Amino acid sequence: MAEGTLDKGKRRFVIGATSVVGGIGVAAAAAPFVLSMFPSERAKAAGAPVEVDISKLEPGQKIDVEWRGKVVWIVNRTPAMLDSLAKLDAKLADPASNQPQQPDYAKNPARAIKPQLFVAVGICTHLGCSPTFRPEVAPADLGGDWLGGFFCPCHQSKFDLAGRVYAGVPAPTNLVIPPYRFVGDTKVVIGDDGKSA
Repeated sequence: MAEGTLDKGKRRFVIGATSVVGGIGVAAAAAPFVLSMFPSERAKAAGAPVEVDISKLEPGQKIDVEWRGKVVWIVNRTPAMLDSLAKLDAKLADPASNQPQQPDYAKNPARAIKPQLFVAVGICTHLGCSPTFRPEVAPADLGGDWLGGFFCPCHQSKFDLAGRVYAGVPAPTNLVIPPYRFVGDTKVVIGDDGKSA
């Protein structure tokens, strides 16, 4: 073999091996970018519907549930709480829930599928604070005309027991009602109303 000649077989092998190693490197470098376009299991779970057992929810009681990183309230309203709703219409900014803050099936005076069970995102529509549940009637700090509801201590926004905003407070709209549905009498699924998207 002459000094200047190269073995063509070795050349092909080196070029082929280099191409394979380079291709693997490109695939390994591109994989994270391609995978980032698909949601992770954690992200899927964060947006997934949440099933909640409400069998132990007593009348007048509220429970908190997390859905999509937000707190969702479920309140078992008493008959007295439901009776108070009609008395407040004159004090509310949107008593008929004309703003699209709820699914159509919750556009009623109780803003609920089942009047006694209220489901709402527990975030004030002003700046995103979390209002407190104040079911007591006429407490000293809220006045003699307070019939129960939700009070946001950050900027004093008030909502009734159907999540409807009082007129003249910083919050511009009623509380958001998420999509939800009932599974029997003891379970509610938040984030799914059974309708196809």
